[in-house]
Amino acid sequence: MTATERAIELATAAAQAAADIKATSVTAIDVSERLMITDIFLVISGSSDRQVRAIVDSVDEAMIAAGQKRVRREGYDPSPHWVLVDYDAVVVHVLQDEDREFYALEKLWGDCPVVDLGVDVEGDGPSTLDRLLAGGDAE
Repeated sequence: MTATERAIELATAAAQAAADIKATSVTAIDVSERLMITDIFLVISGSSDRQVRAIVDSVDEAMIAAGQKRVRREGYDPSPHWVLVDYDAVVVHVLQDEDREFYALEKLWGDCPVVDLGVDVEGDGPSTLDRLLAGGDAE
């Protein structure tokens, strides 16, 4: 079993919304074979509280435009270091860069395939995912 087309469509919309707000990194992980509650974890990085909030708001708008309501959101207030937003088929994790490196969700879910959404995020140097998968520190 792999992620549904609808989940990939929603993850792509969310990833593009994050890229438009200059997210520092975006990775989609197909967790459909490991979890029954969702198909894709979308892991997104931002550099500050303000940017994390802006990314979450932008993703929320994109999901509403795609016809998907938010099921639940946690971590948005008071200081958003890690915001989890559940859209049923897609669960979006928006973390500040340091928190993403510390929790290393890509390593935790390393046995799950990464989904190429075709969304480019402009950043300096290798992505967090590339650094983690290379076995080095995320720094």
